[in-house]
Order: sequence, then structure tokens, then C-alpha cells
Amino acid sequence: MLDARALNRALLARQMLLDRHQVTAAGAIEHLVGLQAQEPLEPYVGLWSRVAGFEPRELVDLLESRRAVRAIAMRRTLHLLTTRDCLVMRPLLDPVIVGRMWTTLRRVLPGVDLEELAKAGRPYFEEQPRMVSEVGRALADRWPGATPRNLGDALSCVVPLVQVPPRGIWGQKAPALNTTIEVWLGQPLVDPTPEALDALVLRYLAAYGPAASADIRAWSGLSGLRESVRRLRPQLRTFRDERGRELLDVLDAPLPDPETPAPPRFLPAFDNAVLAFDDRSRIIDQEHRNLSVAGARVLLVDGRVAGSWTIASERLQITPLRPWTSTERDAVMREGEALLTFHDLAGASIDLL
Repeated sequence: MLDARALNRALLARQMLLDRHQVTAAGAIEHLVGLQAQEPLEPYVGLWSRVAGFEPRELVDLLESRRAVRAIAMRRTLHLLTTRDCLVMRPLLDPVIVGRMWTTLRRVLPGVDLEELAKAGRPYFEEQPRMVSEVGRALADRWPGATPRNLGDALSCVVPLVQVPPRGIWGQKAPALNTTIEVWLGQPLVDPTPEALDALVLRYLAAYGPAASADIRAWSGLSGLRESVRRLRPQLRTFRDERGRELLDVLDAPLPDPETPAPPRFLPAFDNAVLAFDDRSRIIDQEHRNLSVAGARVLLVDGRVAGSWTIASERLQITPLRPWTSTERDAVMREGEALLTFHDLAGASIDLL
């Protein structure tokens, strides 16, 4: 049986949050199976907290050279992915992306046929990068019962798109211009296969496990996982958690001593280390569960969410969620000073609210 603390330390080790790793940004992105990127600059902090010596220029180079992209992926949310992963994962996740969009928007898209919408909208994005709302306006006369905004939202899912730089470039603000994945990367999308699904499940477990099937489903949004797990069982080890749930795991991933010290870590908004589970109790208390869902930046102390943070008016503002020991407070302040240096704000104030 693995209790919450044992699962916490396993998660931190696999998420590169016990120690910063000597790895490239691209290697980290692939190991983590993408980083949430709904807020365009948040992945920089996610990488800084995990990669030794990370500098923003490394991710900028990946985005500008098209070796990494920001595209809709798991749970119909924007993720930072390597090019290789984008080409494989976007088709695999297409049923989730389109299905979730249709569940949300079908009532406000009267008479809209999704295949026809995709066919009509794709040439606009292939011609040049555009905002989805712009293409929605261009098509509004064809579906007068739908607003341009809702048409654009649907288009972002039925046409496989990437948001192109300078959106997502450190230190810059830019509109969300989109083109198709195939045009941007100059390569075709890879047809989904059972083998690709199995590989994705194994990668999730390597980066987030041990985990239950419900956790894999919560992270990916995918159905049909039962057959994948059945195929993979010879390659897996199993445990039980405190609730008696079966936990699946790859054979060679770390399971650190539960008493392993965990340094403070500042996480960006929507970080998958918190969101990638049905049962998030290994890293966040139930009463704070909605913090990350709401987009708060959270702070790990002793491996668990114990505060939130923001940088405003060139000051780091930290709101503890529980009392900290003096040792914990000193460690948070040191990590906060490093975070300010990363933001070119060395010497700026840290306010504990």
C-alpha cells in the first residue's frame, strides 16, 4: 500500500520537483508529456522550477525554430508540446477535443455541421495565421444562428491549430494568431493507433504515477483506456492506495523514501503536477482543490500545495495556506529570491500576505 506521502514523493521525483534536473527544455517537455500553456508565459516558470540552469531563451529558441508549439491537447486545453509529440498526440486526442467542445457549444451552434465548418475554416488558417474570432466572423453569414465567437471557439477544436510566435515568447505580448499544425510544421499529422495510445499511457505513468485508471482518464480525457491497460499489464507493476484503488505504474520509475526532503517550488498556473489526477490528494488538500483549476499559481512546501503567489508591481506576493515553520519560511524566501532573479527583479520585495 502506498499512502499519500509516498505518492507525493514519487510524483515530485518524476516531475523533477525534488531536484532540478540536468536536462534540456525539450527533454523536460517530452518527459512531462507537455506543460499547460493556457497562459502563454506560464511554461517558463514551470521549466525554471524543474530544469537546472534554465534560461527563457532556450524555450524561445524552441518555439521560434518550430521544435516546440502551443496547441490544444489534453482536456481541450492549450499545452506546450514538442513537435514530435504534437504530430502524434493531436490526432490521438481529437475525439476528446472535439467531443468536449461539442458538449459545451452544441446548443449555441444551431445547424452547424462540424465537418463543413472545418472544411470552410481551414483555408483561412492555411493562408496566414489568424485569430479564431476573425475566421468566425468571416463565416458568420453561413451560420447566422451562431455568433462569431462561438464559431471561432469551435474552429479552434475542429481544425488542428497551433498558436504562433510571438505569442508565448518571453517578455512579449501578442495576439493569439493560429495556423494549422501541418502548415506550421511542414509535416502531416500521424494517424492514431492502439500502439500510440499505449505509449501515451506509459509516458503518463512515468511522469505522474503510480496512478489509477481514473487518474489517466482525468489527465487525458480519453475513453477506451481499459483495453490499453489490459494490453500493457505485462509491462506494469501495481499497488494499492489508502482508498484501496489499484494503482498502475511502469516498472522502472522512482519510488523515493516518503521522508525524502522536498524543497519549496513555485508552480505556474494550471500546472499538471496538480491537475493531472482524479484524486489530487497526493499533492493538494481537498479544501484547496479548486485553486489550480481557477488558475492560481501555487507554491509547494514540503511537497504539497501550501500557498499561492503572484508577481505584481515588481513585488512577489505570497499567500500561505497554512502556518509555516521558521525553517519552511526561510526556504520559501530563498526560493522566492531566486524566482525574482529569474524575472530580472533581483532585490525586489517579497510580501507574505
